[in-house]
Amino acid sequence: MIVAGIGCRKGVSREQVMAAVESALEPYGLSPDSLSGLATARLKASEQAIIEAGNALRLPVFLVDGPALQLVSLRGLTRSTASLSAAGTPSVSETAALAAAGQKSRLLGPRSVHGPVTCAIAVNGEEP
Repeated sequence: MIVAGIGCRKGVSREQVMAAVESALEPYGLSPDSLSGLATARLKASEQAIIEAGNALRLPVFLVDGPALQLVSLRGLTRSTASLSAAGTPSVSETAALAAAGQKSRLLGPRSVHGPVTCAIAVNGEEP
């Protein structure tokens, strides 16, 4: 399972989310076709661009609750004061990806920042 975790500012576009996902996958030689889903914090459920990107990519969008984000927060690689303040987690994109990918998931690397969107890639199982 490979999950792209998304964090963003309010009002981003579907195109910005999709560009962030593609850019985050590129260093690992992956394409959107290799993804099992997108993930974000439940508090981002009103960000229509994330849902629209999932639909465009034909992927489910996992909305992760705060307690699940907290459970994996120590496994994240990035510490953002903005994310801590807004979501109570060091990185929405990293913790959402880890939580959605499963109990034994790991990040391929730290989140990447693409303008107003962050994206982190988590895998569960063998190296892709």
